[in-house]
Amino acid sequence: MTTPDIRVEKGHAEPEEVAALTAILLARAAAQPAAVPSVLHGRDKAGWRRLERTPGFRAPHSWQG
Repeated sequence: MTTPDIRVEKGHAEPEEVAALTAILLARAAAQPAAVPSVLHGRDKAGWRRLERTPGFRAPHSWQG
């Protein structure tokens, strides 16, 4: 092994710090992802509107909706 798998870009990491970081990264890589529910309950579209898709002027009587 001529090139290290993990390289410190700035500063100086002690071997123990690199080992701790490697252990954390390996543990995260081995972790199983949470089960995703097959059916998502909720809205199909957002409850807000994009400003660029609304007309520039809205009459005062239309503020309720």
